[in-house]
Amino acid sequence: MLPPGSGRVIGGGGLNVILKVPGGDPAVASTFEIVVPPGFDVGAHVHSAAQELFYVLEGELDLLAFEPQSRSQPDWHEWRSRSGQRFLRGGPGSLLFIPPGCPHAFANPTKEPARVLFQAAPSGHEDYLDELAAMLRAAEGRPDPDKVAELRRRYAYVERVLCPGRGRWRPDLVPPDLDDDQSER
Repeated sequence: MLPPGSGRVIGGGGLNVILKVPGGDPAVASTFEIVVPPGFDVGAHVHSAAQELFYVLEGELDLLAFEPQSRSQPDWHEWRSRSGQRFLRGGPGSLLFIPPGCPHAFANPTKEPARVLFQAAPSGHEDYLDELAAMLRAAEGRPDPDKVAELRRRYAYVERVLCPGRGRWRPDLVPPDLDDDQSER
């Protein structure tokens, strides 16, 4: 049992993650509380073996988890599934489950942080986040995209990036054009 706010902090360079349940025996997944800053967009990507779960606690996120009609559209917000489904603007209580091999993305298009319960299986995702946090601290929140890509490859975390995101881990890096019009897509 953990009281609110407790757990191992993984942070730096704008990354704000609290490890709630570490990987390892008997855990089959690692569980985190994550604050997603305004303007952050992870970009659409696919994991070959990992599955993830996002549960929005506070704020809003754009969420996507489906195979689009075409992966060629450069902005995943424009993707449509064969049944016409588009991304979901999810508030508190919204859940996103991503099975292995499913294209997915999330972004915070608002001016406020969003707080999310995040689970990744198999366990051990905290090792990747520890290295990412160190990279972000060293680069003052602006890591070299090639180094981030290499980190993802090394952990076999992201098999394929489909649409690059606007990975802005620091709130002060939110683009000035982030306005209410974008949050009404």
